[in-house]
Amino acid sequence: MSDKNAEKKNKIFAAVKFAVLLMIVIGLPLYVYVFHKDFILQFRSFDEVVAFLRQYKAFSVPVYLGAELLQILISVLPGQVFQFVAGYLFGFIPGLIYTAIGAVIGTIVTFCLARVLGTDAVHLMLGKERTDHFIRLLNSRKAYLITFLIYLIPGVPKDTVCYIAGVSEMKMIPFVIISVVGRMPAMAASIVFGAMYMKQNYTGMAVVAVLVCVIVLVCIIRRKDIMKRVDMLYEKYH
Repeated sequence: MSDKNAEKKNKIFAAVKFAVLLMIVIGLPLYVYVFHKDFILQFRSFDEVVAFLRQYKAFSVPVYLGAELLQILISVLPGQVFQFVAGYLFGFIPGLIYTAIGAVIGTIVTFCLARVLGTDAVHLMLGKERTDHFIRLLNSRKAYLITFLIYLIPGVPKDTVCYIAGVSEMKMIPFVIISVVGRMPAMAASIVFGAMYMKQNYTGMAVVAVLVCVIVLVCIIRRKDIMKRVDMLYEKYH
C-alpha cells in the first residue's frame, strides 16, 4: 500500500512540475502577449521605455529590477533597451548596480526553478541534445571558466544556460557570481551608452558604438571557433 501511495505521489509531483513548466514556457509569454499585448508594444522604442519607467517616479528602480527579472525568466522584454535606459535615467554607476542586482535575482530564480523542475523538464523546455551538451560542459573540471566564457561571448543564449546550470552539478553561488561577472562587459557598454546619451556626449557614444560593433563582429565571426575552444577545455579537463 505504501509503495502504491509513494508511486501516486511521485506521479502527482511529476504532473505538477510539468504544469509549472508549461505555465512558465508557454503560459506566461502567451498570457502577456494575448492579454497584455499593449504592455509589450510600449517597449518598442527608447522613448517609450523611458516614459514607462518615469511614470513610476520613486518606484522606478523596483520596476526596473522587476523588468530585469522578467527578461531573464521568460525573455519577453528587450534586455539591451532596458539597460540603455538604465544608464540614461540612473547614470552609469547606479544603473550598473541596479542591472547587476536584477541579473543576480533573475539568475537565482531561474537556477532554483530548474533545480526544482529537474532535468526532464529542462529537456522538454530546451531540447535533450542541447541540454545534455551544456550539462557536460558545466560538469567539467573547467566549468567556471567555461561558464564565464559562455556569458562573455555575444550571441550565446545566456538565459537558457541558467536553466541548464540548475540541473548540472554546479553550485548556485559560484554560478551566479561568475555568470554576472561574465555579463558585465555587455551590460556596462549598454549602460554607459545610455549615460553618455543623457549628457549628449555623442563623440563618446560613437567611440563606444564602434568598439562594441568591432567586438561583437569578431565574436560572431569567431563564435564557432570560440565555442570549439570551450569544448576543448571540457575534453581536456573532464
